[in-house]
Amino acid sequence: MHSVGICGSDVHYWQHGRIGNFVVKSPMVLGHEASGTVVKVGSSVTKLKKGDRVAIEPGVPREIDEFCKIGRYNLSPTLFFCATPPDDGNLCRYYKHDANFCYKLPDNVTFEEGALVEPLSVAIHACRRAEVTLGSKVFICGAGPIGLVTLLIAKAMGAAQVVISDLSAPRLEKAKEIGADSTIQVKGQSPEVLARMVESLLGCMPDITLECTGAESCIQTGIYATRSGGTLVLVGLGPEMVTLPIVNAAMREVDIRGIFRYCNTWPMAIAMLASKKINVQPLVTHRFPLEKAEEAFEATKKGIGIKIMLKCDPKDQNP
Repeated sequence: MHSVGICGSDVHYWQHGRIGNFVVKSPMVLGHEASGTVVKVGSSVTKLKKGDRVAIEPGVPREIDEFCKIGRYNLSPTLFFCATPPDDGNLCRYYKHDANFCYKLPDNVTFEEGALVEPLSVAIHACRRAEVTLGSKVFICGAGPIGLVTLLIAKAMGAAQVVISDLSAPRLEKAKEIGADSTIQVKGQSPEVLARMVESLLGCMPDITLECTGAESCIQTGIYATRSGGTLVLVGLGPEMVTLPIVNAAMREVDIRGIFRYCNTWPMAIAMLASKKINVQPLVTHRFPLEKAEEAFEATKKGIGIKIMLKCDPKDQNP
């Protein structure tokens, strides 16, 4: 292993021992945003060899079920997934993974970019579900790591204008730096008021809202903000039960869609990185050696920086 990013879900398991129905019942290795170098392959592996640099897709189907057959293997109930109980993750020196879910990195794509293919994949899957296309007017709730990569992907997929909101001024500054057309700092405004602010900045209601926080008030804002006939995609995970203006959405035919991780995204993300269509390097703000993992997790818990990267190879701490 070379580079492993820390995700909010890793911190949540570390702090609380569970996410929904996924409960940590015995010691578990964290980490699922990862890249590394192949040191050994099994006898049946033909597409990878020792020395290949790879990005790792953490979700691997355990069986070819109905969801695999329709290309939506992320929905398979028996899916193996790194760092989701009881499956160990890859925040370690050496890790074994299915070769079909290890993707070669081109020479001009760094290990850290390879690790960031995982959050990029969340964004790609969300933008596909939202049907972002040329000329789309988009509103993104939340400028954390997922909101920011969603901004990058929405722009790359043709969005004409993107407005992004967040509580944090520094995160909104980062959003402007990487391509947001407008930003809104949330300071206790009601969902209806925020929706009108979005409309004012875009000159119209957005075709698409990508909700990346999971907060109840943000989902409410997403419904009020999205134009009639538009699409709201729920990317962030919050409480199981939320109160929503669902009749408002129904009467205006606002489609509400969810996403669960991703599928069929690694080749696209790697191709976009290799072609320099997107630049994720500004998102990595802090790096720690593996030995200082606890310190890195504490920093992530406190909301320091954007993306914190752990370096697992003691002989190579470079990006």
